[in-house]
Amino acid sequence: MRTVKIIAVMFLAAFAVSSYARQAVAAPGSFVRAADMAGRTVDIPSAPRRIICVGPGTLRLITYLEASDKVAAIESGFEKDAPAGRPYMIAHPELAGLPEISRASPMPQPDPEAILSVNPDVIFISYVESRAADSLEEKTDIPVVVLSYGSLATFDNEDLFSSLRLAGRILGKPGRAEAVVRFIEDCEKDLAARSKTAPDNERPEVYVGGLGYRGTCGITSTEYSYPAFELLNARNAAAEPGRRGHVFVDKEKLLEWDPDIIFIDGGGMKIVKDDYRKDPEFYESLSAVKSGNVHGLFPYNHYTTNIDTALADAYYIGKVIYPEGFADIDPARKADEIYTFFVGKPVYGNMRDDWKEAFGKVRLNE
Repeated sequence: MRTVKIIAVMFLAAFAVSSYARQAVAAPGSFVRAADMAGRTVDIPSAPRRIICVGPGTLRLITYLEASDKVAAIESGFEKDAPAGRPYMIAHPELAGLPEISRASPMPQPDPEAILSVNPDVIFISYVESRAADSLEEKTDIPVVVLSYGSLATFDNEDLFSSLRLAGRILGKPGRAEAVVRFIEDCEKDLAARSKTAPDNERPEVYVGGLGYRGTCGITSTEYSYPAFELLNARNAAAEPGRRGHVFVDKEKLLEWDPDIIFIDGGGMKIVKDDYRKDPEFYESLSAVKSGNVHGLFPYNHYTTNIDTALADAYYIGKVIYPEGFADIDPARKADEIYTFFVGKPVYGNMRDDWKEAFGKVRLNE
């Protein structure tokens, strides 16, 4: 009985210390007040030391800001156990050893008890409505900050840059946030300038299939506004005026378009090859397949958009469709330059180990 009383006293003392610490953090002048990407005004403790990331792409953005050392726990499931296709997890395997909170999902459902168990100062979350963020904040009494890439499975520079700057300000990394924004903008300008070397009448019509969208998908999974094609001013067979984002197209439509070059996202490569074995006649009716103009890419979407991989893929695509404008570019070396900037390590080799047909021609019958 005496032992039980001692434990109870120790628990109450610990609770009192924790409560006092939180009140001390909440002292006047120790907050950063910010408007998050859901339009909510949030008061965040200045210089937070422990954070958690919930929802698609949230941990990736924090890693881009060189703040992974502040992460106290990560989502379970593939976020923790399957790093393939996500350079930030390949470069930072130590993150997988952190405690688990809610399960990784396109529709986040964070567990308040698991979150409280790691005592974070701030919760960063993506792809939730403001009322869900408010509810989580009420249940945990921890500031919740909503971030965004824009529409799921793509990215919009305005939302992306605003999220980077918001998180950078909160984490004391405003300079790094601006550096990431500038790097992306510089890559986009370089890609656009190099693509101008080809006259309009010499630009091949291109198509990308196998894009991930709430899971892995086959050849008919594409985008109206595939970012790499847009950056390169490429003739995207799937483009339609005023339409953006993901789309599943009919095979008959792909046959009608009959693009000159087809790119396949690594995430959907196995599905495409399995489909080829079931329906070789369809694939062999495509000019790009018959002429050997099918190329592999690294996964573009894996728990939403890998910005670094999107840029690396764009340089490889540019090399294929505009060989003169990209004559001085070694896609592998460029990819490592990009990955090193974003995640701190040159992980092209690791990515290639997992996606062996990326950045090269693909034989669908092998």
